[in-house]
Amino acid sequence: MVIDPNARRTDGESVRIAKDVLCAGAQTKICLPDTPEEVERALARRGARRPVLVGDDRALLRMVELLHRRRELADATLSVVPVGGSATVALAHSLGVPTDAVAAARTVLDGTAHPRDLLVDESGGVVLGGLRIPSGRAPYGAHGTPGGGCGGAPGPDGHGPGPHGDGAGGRDCHCDPRTHDHRAEDGESDEDGGPPGHGPQGDDHQPWWIPAARTARTALTLLSLPVIGLSGGGARKPPHPPPQRLRIEADGVLLTDLDRPVERVSVSTAAPGGGLAEVVVHPHAADGPLRTRARAVTVSGPDFRYHADALIRGPVRSRTWTVLAEAWSLMLPHRP
Repeated sequence: MVIDPNARRTDGESVRIAKDVLCAGAQTKICLPDTPEEVERALARRGARRPVLVGDDRALLRMVELLHRRRELADATLSVVPVGGSATVALAHSLGVPTDAVAAARTVLDGTAHPRDLLVDESGGVVLGGLRIPSGRAPYGAHGTPGGGCGGAPGPDGHGPGPHGDGAGGRDCHCDPRTHDHRAEDGESDEDGGPPGHGPQGDDHQPWWIPAARTARTALTLLSLPVIGLSGGGARKPPHPPPQRLRIEADGVLLTDLDRPVERVSVSTAAPGGGLAEVVVHPHAADGPLRTRARAVTVSGPDFRYHADALIRGPVRSRTWTVLAEAWSLMLPHRP
């Protein structure tokens, strides 16, 4: 049983319940890794034991990706006890795993293994449920996160690779919640030409106009924010994101090209099964979506990000996803 460190921090009671149920019903070896490397070592030494994960969706994705990279995914029937908020275990719930700790632990002991298809891309990334490409860049902030906050988009390991996009390192960034004024920690210059908070005359001596300038800038920013309670009783809605120009191919057949903007694209293995993915393309200003099923889907065009299960990945200019039929198995409740 591999217990993700986030699960131990967020809901220790559910972790304790899962341990008690599993230890009472089977011979169990408990692993408490703190790093991805320790998870990999634990899986490499599992022998004939069946891996059981106690954690959220990101931990599940990391484990599946790790086993796929080690070419051991087909031989390892996975069991999951979801631990976390409803939003962080939504993927496990959509796959059919109970989100209650007791029910999920009993499923580990008494459930049935269900084979499932897997979407893999050319970089080794995996998709368990589905992916979607939203239109435009509006859903992302300056650093690639939804909502325009600080921090980078989560990488394949489920954690932000840095504040400057997928796989790019960068300085730690902090954001003023009122002004979204980003500042770096490694000595980025301020308005006075020196390190933040220091003037040309040494420590704690800064020109008299710096505090006043900052106050005026903050006031102007706050005055420019949407006024709550006017014109409909809420904040102004963000503009609808523009469509994207993407070239989309399914098993070599062209569905849409760069001259036909699309609103959104989704690829899912959940519904059709049988080694085929369901592809749905919503063209811009069209009567209805284009639907097809395929074993391989290629999307290319200007830099785009995509939602893959619980992660946001990219930006990329081209990505191909291929369906691997019944590539992994998941323990689910027994249904008569």
